[in-house]
Amino acid sequence: MSAEGFTSAPVVVRMEAYDRSEIFGEAADPFGVDEWGLVWLPKEYHFGIRSEGRLLAHAGLLVLPLSVGGSRMDVVGLGGVAVASDRRGRGLAARVVGGALEHARTLGPEFALLFCRPDVSGLYARLGWNEVVGDVEVEQPEGPVTMPLRTMWFPLRRGSRWPEGPVRLHSRPM
Repeated sequence: MSAEGFTSAPVVVRMEAYDRSEIFGEAADPFGVDEWGLVWLPKEYHFGIRSEGRLLAHAGLLVLPLSVGGSRMDVVGLGGVAVASDRRGRGLAARVVGGALEHARTLGPEFALLFCRPDVSGLYARLGWNEVVGDVEVEQPEGPVTMPLRTMWFPLRRGSRWPEGPVRLHSRPM
């Protein structure tokens, strides 16, 4: 068995459901975003890495309506990316995000989108994600608000370039 605890490269599998307590236990704010009081959407598609029955990493997807510069399109939202604390730093986030993005390419939209804290945006940048410049509005129960987290995009088709203009997610964030 390797130092990471795998006899071979960890495999990303599609999961029917996801319960974040499998990775985080009963942690109150495992993603460190509760201070902003945002209401999030559940993901529709779930991907994970398991070892000996234990869930070590997760990423979720959801197709969402968006407009950029007044033009409407759908994007694939990536969220709920999590790695068990005792397995971080071993490439599991890159692997589970990569597996989720493989599926995202089959869903039709040209871009994937995520929201993250600034302290983890470097991880996504290393994986090929790009920061959206400017404010991004998202829906909340009280109406549209400016997203306080970083917004990043990823091309799901070769040669895709993020359009210019104001960005508005026409749903709650994922």
